[in-house]
Amino acid sequence: MNKTPDSHKLANLQELDVLLPREIRGQSHTIPRIVSAVRRGELGLTKPSRPRGSFLLLGPTGVGKTETVVVATNHVFGEGKLFRFDMSEFQNQEALGLLLGARLGEIGYLGAVRERAAEGSLLFDEAEKAHPRVLDILLQLLDAARLTVATGQTLDFSGFYVWLTSNIGSAELMSLQHSNEATLERHVLTRAQQALRPEIFARVNEKLVFHRLSYEHQLEIAEKFLSREIEFLAARGHRIELDKTALPFLVRKGFHPKLGARPMRDAVEKLVGDAVAECLLTGRPACGILAHDELHDRLCVF
Repeated sequence: MNKTPDSHKLANLQELDVLLPREIRGQSHTIPRIVSAVRRGELGLTKPSRPRGSFLLLGPTGVGKTETVVVATNHVFGEGKLFRFDMSEFQNQEALGLLLGARLGEIGYLGAVRERAAEGSLLFDEAEKAHPRVLDILLQLLDAARLTVATGQTLDFSGFYVWLTSNIGSAELMSLQHSNEATLERHVLTRAQQALRPEIFARVNEKLVFHRLSYEHQLEIAEKFLSREIEFLAARGHRIELDKTALPFLVRKGFHPKLGARPMRDAVEKLVGDAVAECLLTGRPACGILAHDELHDRLCVF
């Protein structure tokens, strides 16, 4: 039985619908459903014989699927309660032993998770790539939240959220530029139902399609990382203000057609860091306006 959350967790649940849109840009259509499911799970309003919630996050790479899981889990449980499995590494039957233990007495990866935590999130990336026997394990998790490992122990995962991510249908999502969002979502969900087995698809509570990022959302993501980098540098005495040319340059360097916004954080840290380093190496204080230097195609502090 779920106990009533303490005041700190209640405050976190109340803040979740403000935090997620601040951290995850361009996916506002998914956030109310995620927040609703997590709140029900934490308030004890889900069946005790099932996971607290289950989600299938569909869409292209680099649009915020995994980041959503990270942000939601850390906010609700604190760090260290997200356990991630890349299903591209579980494509053969032997992978079953990695999850549940290959020999008598072994507990496997999932047994190790349960030893470390009684609650949190299990994230299965690229779920469609898993071997059918591994998908059977996912089905057990979604259906009863219980698994038996090689030691003979039956482990209870009812304190966990189960998150599946997949790029199924993402090529069409990126290429069908002129279709409306509802049509695209129906197409992707149909593809996912065909690829993931109907019984798994049916047991997931929330099936969410993450959209491709518009240029405006790319700018917002670049601004988010840039603001954090400027704050980081300010704490070290480097006072920098932004010119309007900086963000479009960072989007050009940090957004990839196939990887989405995934490279953005590293691009911001590198390009801004290089601009600051150039000032310091020439004996100048790193204080001024951060702008795009068109001649050398880089950021500079002027």
